[in-house]
Amino acid sequence: MAKYSIIKSFYASSRWTKFRAAIIAERGMTCEKCGKLITTDRDAELDHIIELTPDNIQDVNITLNPTNVRLLHHACHNVVHNRFGGYNKGKQVYIIYGCPGSGKTTYVNQYKSRNDIVVCMDSLYAAITGLPVHDKPDQLLLTIKSVYNLLLDQVKTRYGKWSTAWVVGGYADKYKREKLADDLGAELIYCECSRDEAIARIEIDDRRRNMITEYRGYIDKWFEGYT
Repeated sequence: MAKYSIIKSFYASSRWTKFRAAIIAERGMTCEKCGKLITTDRDAELDHIIELTPDNIQDVNITLNPTNVRLLHHACHNVVHNRFGGYNKGKQVYIIYGCPGSGKTTYVNQYKSRNDIVVCMDSLYAAITGLPVHDKPDQLLLTIKSVYNLLLDQVKTRYGKWSTAWVVGGYADKYKREKLADDLGAELIYCECSRDEAIARIEIDDRRRNMITEYRGYIDKWFEGYT
């Protein structure tokens, strides 16, 4: 692995730092994969389309070529390079979390493939009850949760022939979500969204518009517990 230290040195160099800053200033803080705003500089990553190797690291037409880089979220960068797949038989697991209305399902639908599985309480309610999405009778919670936990056990043991598991939920509590990520060998992906933005999205969602009062409560509860 010593030969790859030259690549690490390049990424620590002033010429790369200046190049990165110039690209961000020119293109703005928008991910070129998902199209969403990148809210912090730390979450902004330049991805080389032709990846850097010890053989091409001295070629500025690859290393410092604006047409060979794209600006990505940290999470999107991981997805592009199929990272976090070395855990237990190569299967990947992502925990997608955020407040109600933050776009978790939209994110998963954007990246999941036909051989992936999605573990989501909302989807389980709809599948098991036959009711519209987001109509979730409280008296059925224990039944739905038992199925949900069974699926999590299968994700943890990498049971089955799926490629990637997407575990979707609020997970406002930092300790609980990090423990779940550790248990599942998963990468956490946060769908950042303000309270007002979440409510605005629900108000224009035909499936949830008639439940706006309930969802305001769900959103407020999530932000109260978020750590």
